[in-house]
Amino acid sequence: MEFRHLVSFLAIADELHFGRAAGKLHLAQPSLSQHLQRLEREVGVKLVARTSHEVRLTPAGVAFQTEAKRILDQAGKAVQAARDAAAGRAGTINIGYNFPAGHRVLQPTLVRLHATHPGLIAHLWERRTGPQLKGLLSGELDVGFIFGLPPTNDLRSREVLRLPLVAVVGEQHDWASREQVPFRELEHQACVLFSRTQSPAMYDTIVTTAERLRIILRVAAEVDDPGATALVLNTRPLVGFASLDRVRGTKGPVAVPLIDPVPMLSVHVVWRPNRTKVVDALLDTLEETGPFH
Repeated sequence: MEFRHLVSFLAIADELHFGRAAGKLHLAQPSLSQHLQRLEREVGVKLVARTSHEVRLTPAGVAFQTEAKRILDQAGKAVQAARDAAAGRAGTINIGYNFPAGHRVLQPTLVRLHATHPGLIAHLWERRTGPQLKGLLSGELDVGFIFGLPPTNDLRSREVLRLPLVAVVGEQHDWASREQVPFRELEHQACVLFSRTQSPAMYDTIVTTAERLRIILRVAAEVDDPGATALVLNTRPLVGFASLDRVRGTKGPVAVPLIDPVPMLSVHVVWRPNRTKVVDALLDTLEETGPFH
């Protein structure tokens, strides 16, 4: 399987238009089509459905897109690591993070880190808690920023931020115009959740708060991808959940503060016990930059 064929497929997947994808890669459109055909022959299934009116990914294409991105990301990391070593740079650090950490914690921390360690290259990967933990334990990530404590003694952690969990609804939902909603009222709403493995701390915060109030959440859908969750909320009268930063200032779903009680989430920085110099540099800089609010 050739990398150029993966690149061509991902351009088609992003643009859903052969002309724009070809222009993006500076390829002739027939060459782009040939790359896709060869890739589909090698994979053995149809990845892209094309008519005179539209271009769309098949279900197999959607599944393949996720893995193809990971392959190219890993290849890019390998190339960068080799270049850094050849150039005598201070090294690289692979950082996983969730949305609030990226918005509130990493931006000021990385500004300071780049000033004090100009040769250190940071590679950033936005992921939910579950995939971050998997990446930390496998060695793919050096540091992660997750919701809650890590569920294993194989990792070390420190709290860096606390923030509220909010309800999220589509613009046509009855709650969209409300300034705040008591948590207990969720008993009368159908909800969209995610699998616990994706974000155990957020999931447990939602479920245990409902249990303390002795209400039962009616889960009408389970969606793991935040972007897909937003689409579901915009098309169905459901209530979802997110950290406030995820939906603040964005178009589409509306954030509705929950009260009585206000469910709170903690964000922890997480690392493996055998800390490297680059991890030490990041953690020291994190300490110098905080506290974060």
